[in-house]
Amino acid sequence: MSIVTNSAADIPEPDLEDGIGYWETQPASLDGVLGGFGSGSLPRVDALGSRQFLLNLLPELSTVPSALRPLETNKPTRNRALDVGAGIGRVTADVLLHLTSDVVLLEPVEGFINEALACGEASANLVVSADENGYKTGWKGISDKSKSVTFLQGPLQSFDPSQPTESTKLLGRIGFSPTEDQAESGFDVIWCQWCLGHLSDIDLVAFLKRSRNALGGPKSLIVVKENLCSEHGDEPRTVFDEQDSSLTRSDKAFKKLFKDAGLSVVREQIQHGLPEGLYPVKMFALR
Repeated sequence: MSIVTNSAADIPEPDLEDGIGYWETQPASLDGVLGGFGSGSLPRVDALGSRQFLLNLLPELSTVPSALRPLETNKPTRNRALDVGAGIGRVTADVLLHLTSDVVLLEPVEGFINEALACGEASANLVVSADENGYKTGWKGISDKSKSVTFLQGPLQSFDPSQPTESTKLLGRIGFSPTEDQAESGFDVIWCQWCLGHLSDIDLVAFLKRSRNALGGPKSLIVVKENLCSEHGDEPRTVFDEQDSSLTRSDKAFKKLFKDAGLSVVREQIQHGLPEGLYPVKMFALR
């Protein structure tokens, strides 16, 4: 059940306990985190769109020679990504580990973070599985320790990306062991997908400000990939979902909050190829 309202004063705020309570009832699987769309084309289409979006912005992340990749003699040896509201690690495994060296994964729901950790540890031990099409699902770069993933449990409301272990529970790290300098060097990419609806406007602006301060350099990015509801004429609009205590925001609603956080949209793109009947999904790159 959803409540649609056009007055910001009337919009219910997400409740953290209610939101976590809902997701704890969902299976720790692709279908569970993707609302029943995990066994279709959505996971691969979504991951491909995300990788292409990121490579167009940061072509130096390309791991193969291409027309997009610039010739650089001083390319850093490692780069870092943060995956928040990461669920079972889908974006980490299918997007970020393909393009970055070290990922910090944050998820509040115990069943989801435990499944992510189990999948990562299976990859570290070369115990990989295959889906119905025969594609191996091991996490790239983990078994040979060329890449790493650090697993944190905690909510976004109190999370500071500049001090990722301060308000979270550290569950472990797999793969490469970065030095202390590498582990605290700031993030090249902060990825936020299908999780920001569990933050109120005030909490979202505060989180985005903290994320901006945790970026590692002038080319570093925050990427927001979220559902969009329609506008109310020329006004921003928000939809509250009672089932999981979350908000779906319109394009203008998001852009107002980005501006309030001191961030600029450097690129935006609709994700095409998703099943009909879903909200439109849009990617925003922010600095």
